[in-house]
Amino acid sequence: MDNKEFALQLELRTKKFAIAIVKLSAGLPNNSEGFVIRNHLTKSGTSIGANYREVNRSRSKADFYNKIKISESEANETAYWIEIIQELNWVVNSIIEPINKEANELLAIFTSIAGKLKST
Repeated sequence: MDNKEFALQLELRTKKFAIAIVKLSAGLPNNSEGFVIRNHLTKSGTSIGANYREVNRSRSKADFYNKIKISESEANETAYWIEIIQELNWVVNSIIEPINKEANELLAIFTSIAGKLKST
């Protein structure tokens, strides 16, 4: 798979992840604590793909690097909120585990891309 195909597939993957995050957020408790976490999770989880789209339209190598680091940061924050939800036992494991796995895989992908760029 070439870089262009990889980029397109990752855009689709991050969009699918954003949809899963929105669905997960909708199932969180309807109280003040749930609202706070829902807000943070939804913002960071949907921001991953939005920022990655910008990565693929960057104007320079430095711009690409800065934008990929934003996607990495948003993936890391999303993984954090998912961990909080898991530890609070707000969602059954069969629903949240695949989302947690995908958050960590996306984080690893963006970390790897940024690391390769930094070393060149």
